[in-house]
Amino acid sequence: MGLNMGVVACMNFNEELILVRDTTATVIPAGEEQMLPAGTRAVISQALGGTVTIRTDSGLFRLSSKDWDALGKAAQAELDAAAKAAEVAQGSEPFSDDQVWEAMKGCFDPEIPVNIVDLGLIYDMQVATADDTGQHAISVKMTLTAQGCGMGPVIADDAKTRIEALKDVSSAQVDIVWDPPWTPHMISTEGRLKLGIE
Repeated sequence: MGLNMGVVACMNFNEELILVRDTTATVIPAGEEQMLPAGTRAVISQALGGTVTIRTDSGLFRLSSKDWDALGKAAQAELDAAAKAAEVAQGSEPFSDDQVWEAMKGCFDPEIPVNIVDLGLIYDMQVATADDTGQHAISVKMTLTAQGCGMGPVIADDAKTRIEALKDVSSAQVDIVWDPPWTPHMISTEGRLKLGIE
């Protein structure tokens, strides 16, 4: 199963939440982990792809699904329900490149509400011939919107995890490359619509 969690429409993204326990979060855009103490005030600014971006007085942080309980029972329940509703079974369809692309569309830049495919961050995706067990190795080359972004390894690992969750994939390698440099012109038409740019 793959998770492609969209915006959680039922939540009030301006509602202030208080962290109910100490939790480890990823600093955006540095990519380092930091402990946020219980009692920290936070507002959810984005809930996409099975991760949540929160805004605190100290800046932006990313929370993985295992730490949603730190946002309180009500917020966790809404986030869990939205994630469950967004789960899509692969079913019995034969493996295809499209499944890999769809898996990567579940990965989002924590600061931009557009997936990494529509942002134009995926430069290359190769599917190896199936092995004796019918499993494929996948190779991906991706870039980032800015070379100094410390979230790169986190986003690449998200993509790797999602691809490897596909039932006919044995392994995935996701490499970050810088050539050619990314520009906003690489954003897809769908991504531009979401961002309101032409």
